[in-house]
Amino acid sequence: MTEKLSEETRKTVLKPLFDTGWAMVDGRDAIHKTYVFDNFVSAFGWMTQVAIWAEKWDHHPEWDNIYKTVNVTLTTHDVDGLSALDAKLARKMDGLFGGGAA
Repeated sequence: MTEKLSEETRKTVLKPLFDTGWAMVDGRDAIHKTYVFDNFVSAFGWMTQVAIWAEKWDHHPEWDNIYKTVNVTLTTHDVDGLSALDAKLARKMDGLFGGGAA
C-alpha cells in the first residue's frame, strides 16, 4: 500500500527534485515541472516512454502537451497527496529527458 510522504521523508525525497526544477503546486500536495523539447516529435516520444513506465508502475501523471512543451503534475490520488511513487516517476522522467528542463 502506498503511503503519503511524511514531513521528515519529504525533506530527503523532494529536495533533489526541487534541485532539478520540480516545484510544489500552490494549493495542492503535488509537484510540477515543465519540460521543453526541440520539437513536437521529441516531446511526444518522451511522453510515450514515460507512459510505458507509468503503466508498469500503475501511477499516471497529470500532463498536457503543447507543441514542444510538456507540463507535468504529479500527486497520488489514493493518498490525497505526494507519495514515493511521485518521486520515483519524477526521477524517471528526468532520466528519460536527459537531466534538465527549461
